[in-house]
Amino acid sequence: MKSFRHPGLWLGVWLALLLAVVVLSLAPPPPTPDVPQGDKWQHLLTYAGLALVAVQIFRPGRALALAAAATVLLGIGLEVAQGTLTTDRMMDWRDALANTAGVALGTASVLLPVRDVLLRWDAVDRASAGGPR
Repeated sequence: MKSFRHPGLWLGVWLALLLAVVVLSLAPPPPTPDVPQGDKWQHLLTYAGLALVAVQIFRPGRALALAAAATVLLGIGLEVAQGTLTTDRMMDWRDALANTAGVALGTASVLLPVRDVLLRWDAVDRASAGGPR
């Protein structure tokens, strides 16, 4: 993890987001507007968001690669779970593909200057609290 003031807090936020995705993926689906392939966009953006948060929390390299791989596996596992554990959801390999593309897109933000926004914000918070930078 990056050197945050409260690393457990940020890890907890990411894990809570992952848990929310699990719950929402296995709960009965909410009504959605009839947009062609709209659910694929939802999958792509949701998993891109999870990966963006991971980029903010984990250092580039092994830790981030493991977080990205775990997120991809979660997306695939949830598709299998939807097909085997629920009666109102169905497994769709295209959803798993959209999840994986979202993780790739979000993880690519490691190449941008925004990759350390949370770390810089945490440093400002730390400085205003009188702590070390």
